[in-house]
Amino acid sequence: MGDQLRRAALSIPLNIAEGYGKRSAADRARFYDIARGSAHECGAVLDASKVLRIVDEAKYGQGKALLHRIVSMLVKMA
Repeated sequence: MGDQLRRAALSIPLNIAEGYGKRSAADRARFYDIARGSAHECGAVLDASKVLRIVDEAKYGQGKALLHRIVSMLVKMA
């Protein structure tokens, strides 16, 4: 699960960077949407980690709050 979370988390800024370099608004929005999907994937991994008691409540809450902020920003960017 840790590896899956790392890959999904790294995908967020990489897709934002790639989208930023695109010329058309549609291309940028597509990459921002992919980044948003990766953020949701991170949330799902955190949810599963909580259910399996791999992550403590404080870390879970911090992670979910951060992901909520990231998704909110990405929605505004797209």
